[in-house]
Amino acid sequence: MSVDSLPRRRLRPIVVPLLGVAVLSYFGYHAIHGERGLIAWWQLRQDIRVAESERAAVAAERAILERRVALLKPGHPHPDMLDERAREMLNLIGPDEVLILTPDK
Repeated sequence: MSVDSLPRRRLRPIVVPLLGVAVLSYFGYHAIHGERGLIAWWQLRQDIRVAESERAAVAAERAILERRVALLKPGHPHPDMLDERAREMLNLIGPDEVLILTPDK
């Protein structure tokens, strides 16, 4: 038995478990922090929640606009809506009306 073979014999039982731990660590890290890992999944779920709330807000705004457009149909325009649109487009007010300015969004 030479002096050179003594460290090799002691390292042999340690190498396989060390390689196993290294491989498990690699895959474990990427399962959490990877492109399709847990953190990315949680962020994607949050993005979906935000997008759904934005979609609901846009759907509500669309419903309001559709209702206003329905009041201006060519066959039977609603008199109040017609008056509102004419005043807005022509920038007119009556002599006995009070104008209240609101800041734009």
